[in-house]
This record gives sequence, structure tokens and C-alpha cells, in this order.
Amino acid sequence: MTDKIYDIAIIGGGPAGYSAALYAARAGYDTVVIEKMMGAGGQMTLTGDIDNYPGFDEGVDGFTLGMKMQAGAHKFGAETKCATVTGVELGGKIKKIKTAMGDLRAKAVIIATGANPRTLDIEGEQQLVGRGVHYCAHCDGRFYKGKTVVVVGGGNSAVGDALYLSKLCEKVILVHRRDKLRATKLYHGQIESCENIEVMWNCAVDSFCVDTRVNGVILKNLVDGSLFDVDCDGVFVSIGRKPVTEFLGSALETDSYGYIVADETTKTNVDGVFAAGDVRTKELRQVVTAAADGAVAVHYAEKYIEALEH
Repeated sequence: MTDKIYDIAIIGGGPAGYSAALYAARAGYDTVVIEKMMGAGGQMTLTGDIDNYPGFDEGVDGFTLGMKMQAGAHKFGAETKCATVTGVELGGKIKKIKTAMGDLRAKAVIIATGANPRTLDIEGEQQLVGRGVHYCAHCDGRFYKGKTVVVVGGGNSAVGDALYLSKLCEKVILVHRRDKLRATKLYHGQIESCENIEVMWNCAVDSFCVDTRVNGVILKNLVDGSLFDVDCDGVFVSIGRKPVTEFLGSALETDSYGYIVADETTKTNVDGVFAAGDVRTKELRQVVTAAADGAVAVHYAEKYIEALEH
């Protein structure tokens, strides 16, 4: 792609990536963001209205926020290259990032590729995103105040989402494909004592009921195979997330779920390589925490580059 050696290369153009790009470029570092999509924002662009990001008292849609983040980074000289990363060589003083458009080289690399929600793989699911199908209860739950929603899943995330939504919604129906929750025992009693949560055991979503948007689901009983309708206003899919790390191969240490092992310093097990945002091991994955990670990653990337050059 170019023979140029950047100071900092950032893989991923979501809130972590462009926060990092802003901080790096503003500090005078030659910075490039590599993003496979034409627009900026990553998974954030799937959210119609974000009202928990500081500074936007009336909320902001994910696409607009992503473009504003990109513009802020570009203002200070950061570049964006649209390409799909196919591999990396992270050892040594100069890191190499392989893309379908050619290779890029940099002294330090920040990986901010995020994590995609696992889907139900049901026909029409992607077309209904934002029209009754959601993957983030904390992002979109407020749209269902006083309504009935279905939450799909049985782990900690799903149960946590169900409890959160129970404070907003008239009724929450938790659909789980087994006869007991996978969530930690702490949650079991909370679910049982919550009067507006109903659990559908041994069930899975077979299909969506739709007019202009979701107005129900057809559930399949996994014990006897029978199908039955459940009316609802929206569906929250909470069956886990999949970090975007396939392109790394074995270049970095990851946990059993595929997330890059990195603590609050964002440092990975390879010198000069940092992981920011939803792609790293962390408790809370939100736009604001991803943006914070970007700033932290640049702080430590600066220290790394300074040590490298002296």
C-alpha cells in the first residue's frame, strides 16, 4: 500500500479507534486508521439513538457520532485507509499489517476491531435490526418503556439484560433453550422474584412475526417440537459476542472467548501492541469505555515509541 512507516497504526474505526487516532494525531504522531467499512463508527452505527454518551443532551445517532469522531481525528492529521486486514506481523521494532490493498508498517499498533453480537441466524433478522431486533439492552431498552419484550439467552448477559429491562418494560419474556440458566447463581433468585419476568424454558426463537416491524415471535419447544406464538414489541438477542480477532492468528494472547488479553493499560503480551475497546478483556463494553481505552492506548504507545527512539 505504501513504503511509509507510521508512528501509530490503528486497526478498526469505531469509537476506540478514532479516539486513539484523535489523541495520537493531536500529539503529533503520524497516525493511520485502517477500517474495512466505508463509514466510521463500527457497531455503534447500528444504534439509532445514543443518549448515554456525554455531551449530547438530546442524544445522537450512532452514524453521526462515528462521523464526528472521524472528523475530529482527521482535523489533526490522522489518515483513514479503507481496507480489510488479512494478517499481521507484530514482532520486532516495525510492525507489519497485511491488507487486501497491500501492507502497512508502523512502530506501534493499536487493535480496536471490536466485537460483533452473535446472531440467531433466522431469516430476516438483519433486515429487522432497529425495527424490533436489538443486541444491546442498555442502548435501546428505553424505546420499550411500558411494553413487552423478549430476551433471548440464558447466560449472565441475558439475565442481566432481562433484569435491566424489567425496570422499564411492562413485561419481559426470557427465552432459554435449556431447562436451567447458565448464569451465575446470584441471578437465579433475582429472576424468580421479579414479578414481570416470565421464563420460557427449553425454547428457541423459530421466526419473527412482522408487519412493518416485529410484533411477535414464533417459539419452538425443543422438547416436543411444537410451535407457538408470543406477542411482543421487541426482541433483544443476548447470546454473546464474538471479538473480531481472526486476522491475528496466534500473534497475540487471547482468552477462551477470543478476546485479546489486555488490562486497563491496554498493553498486550507483545511490546508495542495495544488492544482498545470491545476487543479486549474487560467488564463493561460501552461507547464511552471504548473511547476511554483509545486515549489510554495512545498514552502507553507514546511511552513505547519514546523508549524505542532513545
